[in-house]
Amino acid sequence: MAQVITMPKLSDTMTVGTLVKWLKKEGDAVKFGDLLAEIETDKATMEFESFADGVILKLYAPAGSQVEIGAPLCAVGAAGETAPEAPAPAAAPKAEEKKAEAPAQTPPPSTTAKPAETAAPAPAPTPTPAPAAAPAAPVRAAGERIKISPLARKLAAEKGLDPALIKGTGPGGRIVRADVLAAEKAGTAKIGSKPAAGGALPSGGGFFKGPIQEERAVAVSTMRGVIAKRLVESKQTNPHFYLEIEVDAEPLAALRAQLNAGLEKQGVKLSVNDLILKASAEALRRVPDVNASWEGNQIRYFGAAHVSFAVALPDGLITPVIRDAHEKSVFEISKEAKSLGKLAKDKKLKPEQFTGGTFCVSNLGMMGIPKFLPIINPPNAAILGVGTSVQKPVVKNGQIVVGTTMTLTLSCDHRVVDGAVGAQFLGALKQLIESPALLLV
Repeated sequence: MAQVITMPKLSDTMTVGTLVKWLKKEGDAVKFGDLLAEIETDKATMEFESFADGVILKLYAPAGSQVEIGAPLCAVGAAGETAPEAPAPAAAPKAEEKKAEAPAQTPPPSTTAKPAETAAPAPAPTPTPAPAAAPAAPVRAAGERIKISPLARKLAAEKGLDPALIKGTGPGGRIVRADVLAAEKAGTAKIGSKPAAGGALPSGGGFFKGPIQEERAVAVSTMRGVIAKRLVESKQTNPHFYLEIEVDAEPLAALRAQLNAGLEKQGVKLSVNDLILKASAEALRRVPDVNASWEGNQIRYFGAAHVSFAVALPDGLITPVIRDAHEKSVFEISKEAKSLGKLAKDKKLKPEQFTGGTFCVSNLGMMGIPKFLPIINPPNAAILGVGTSVQKPVVKNGQIVVGTTMTLTLSCDHRVVDGAVGAQFLGALKQLIESPALLLV
């Protein structure tokens, strides 16, 4: 008997999924565990596996469509069997085709996403096959939106290609992966190969003139939409207050340099962020009241420190979680953070890898930001903002000398964390960072 495979719930905040592309077609034989499709949620793009053996009898949802949880995706059964008469799901307009009412604002790197409300459903067009070779660069009117899938956008950025110079062959002219690969082969879409309107380089050198970019309205992606919604909710419902402390960053830098030099042959390369994540987990052990969450009529205090960290993505950000960080060595945390960071950038994180965090670290130090005020990542009660290391005059042993300091900012939910508790946490964190050998115990 044929089985109808439906859209699964791939994240805790997912309500709909975008069917990026099918990896199988009608008539193909599949086995349990074979990859059927790539599905984009509000947090990642994931590969979807078959849980049935047989032949794909029918594809109910076209590539590029948004499908609600529980709606039919495909039918799998015996060869020659009639597919069940399941109606094709009404798909909401694709994110790339929704017109934004106002420009999307870039949120601070500190939030995860919650499901956005979907617009009135409309059927998605059937995709057409991509050509073997790239066509001539498209002519787009000024201000015209560029419709491109998340995977194609990421691939174009990796290969240094300008999406504005790539002709899309997907649904509604959407640029898909095959279009990017064809453009790369043809060499017609390299960034900078075509100057922007009015942007000719002056013959005598100097500055470009004309607009800094093509003026356009870009539809809000699923991820950006839920980030925006979650940010507003966090600022409106969580009474934020902020605590700041300056720490001596020299001991941490010295320990990191010693460990990396001594363990280079073993492939060890610790980052400052690895050490901050470990220090945060240990500080939560010392001041556990920060490791909590507001639940309306109760406050939940967590027994484990599941420390998440912000990773920037082309269309938003995500917070992978180091589970039980309080029980892991700094070397285990470093290895896991690198692996999760790569999966996050490739949009291959599994739901359990980016949900369930109890505390979050957002680090902009590598971008030269001295300090900032991050927005709390619900349902956490606090988030740590890490600034860059700065050389400045400091007083040591009664003498003014050149020192290196780092500013840490703790954003707290005042419903859960009082000022004294937040100050105790930062004090514990300062001690650990200034005596970093404690992190190796």
